[in-house]
Amino acid sequence: MARNIEIKARVDDFSALYEKVALISDGLPDIIEQDDTFFICPHGRLKLRTLSADRGELIFYQRPDQAGPKTSFYTLSETHDPDSLRETLTLAYGVAGRVIKQRTLFMLGQTRLHLDRVKGLGDYLEFEVVLDENETPEQGIAVAEELLERLGIDRQELVDQAYVDLLNQKGKHHHA
Repeated sequence: MARNIEIKARVDDFSALYEKVALISDGLPDIIEQDDTFFICPHGRLKLRTLSADRGELIFYQRPDQAGPKTSFYTLSETHDPDSLRETLTLAYGVAGRVIKQRTLFMLGQTRLHLDRVKGLGDYLEFEVVLDENETPEQGIAVAEELLERLGIDRQELVDQAYVDLLNQKGKHHHA
């Protein structure tokens, strides 16, 4: 399974951070519209990411919920019919939530930097430091920590939960 080190932080000033990230990253970003449906899954997280009508990715991953850098294990399968797959998985497992976002993806060496505008939630920065087979989680954490420093991200802005959990919590508060 592939591994990465992940950090997520809330963003107050999207355009200011965009400028900072653009200055240090390798080349121009990709802007990706993502529609993620999460299914009920006892052993981790299972999500279908719809990128277009004929392109999607089914992603299974395991990752602890903690505020600092964390190691994520994941596996990915591509599909050319995400809508049909979503219906099948919904019937089989039930939906745990949905996250719709516009992701601005920058690359910096082995790190994917995501500036995410999450519908119903706000703006976030997420790093994924992709580890190769020989790299330890500690090496990836060092890369992530250095990036936090370079971009001036405050520790108190770090978020320990997945977008789907943050949205589901918010939804529960609305009904209370």
